[in-house]
Amino acid sequence: MSASDDGSIRQWIRDGEAVGEPWRSDGGAVMSLAVSADQTKVVSGNVDGRLRLWNVKEGGVVGDPWEGHNDAVRCLDWSSNTREIASGSEDGTIRRWNPNTGRQIAPPIATGHDWVYAIKYSPQGDGFASCGYDGVIRVWSKASRLLIEIKGHDNSVNSLCWSKDGAYIFSASRDMTIRKWQSIDGKELVVLHGHTGVVTSICLSPDERHLVSASSDCSVRIWDLKTNQQVGDPLLHDDQLLVTAIPSDGQYIASAGLDKKIYVWSFEAALKQNGNQSDGKLKGHASSSKDVRNQW
Repeated sequence: MSASDDGSIRQWIRDGEAVGEPWRSDGGAVMSLAVSADQTKVVSGNVDGRLRLWNVKEGGVVGDPWEGHNDAVRCLDWSSNTREIASGSEDGTIRRWNPNTGRQIAPPIATGHDWVYAIKYSPQGDGFASCGYDGVIRVWSKASRLLIEIKGHDNSVNSLCWSKDGAYIFSASRDMTIRKWQSIDGKELVVLHGHTGVVTSICLSPDERHLVSASSDCSVRIWDLKTNQQVGDPLLHDDQLLVTAIPSDGQYIASAGLDKKIYVWSFEAALKQNGNQSDGKLKGHASSSKDVRNQW
């Protein structure tokens, strides 16, 4: 499933065939996308500052748009129990929503990020982490209380992911690095160097042996988290990359960016250095693909 500046959300099968017609709303560019754990619903964030809930089977919007943000919605995440959704915006706030009612369940959080680029619930559901333009990672309690500020990046932080046990947070930055931190105290453990452009997106493989990153240097890279070294060749696009994702079975990597294509790569082949042999290219968006989410 993908979202784009062209205002559409699209579903695909793995061989590149589109499923049904694109979903469209009156909210302009779709900046972010998140799929529920049961894969029956999708929430989208638009440049108009509103969220929309979609029924996957019907391909239509459920109810009215959710209003609250004063600027574009840059990031979204479902809680592990699917009882709430968090959104981050260029207005600098995080807002939390009841997906059944579309109403906010807590006061907005003034994050201090300026623009909020990523928000991720902890796997245990006891809090969430955020990052943004100011280059600081902030960890929040379930009650929206600031627990810790993690500093170390030299520029804005664009993407986050948690380890399954909640002990570690990984971050990707405009400073061209990927870093690993202890979530409890913010201690920096690892710095990964290799990209020659902004690191825009990261995700962990399901077995947590590898981390996958996407960058404005037009490449996807795979990192061995035991050796903290890059493995395989870079997976190359024709233009800057914005996002990467891995399905729950860990067999493939999806990546998308300014070239208006979504590439699907064999994880096994990529690890064996068949770096530029994509399993498929999904084309259909008329503008850059902003987000790719697992629905495989």
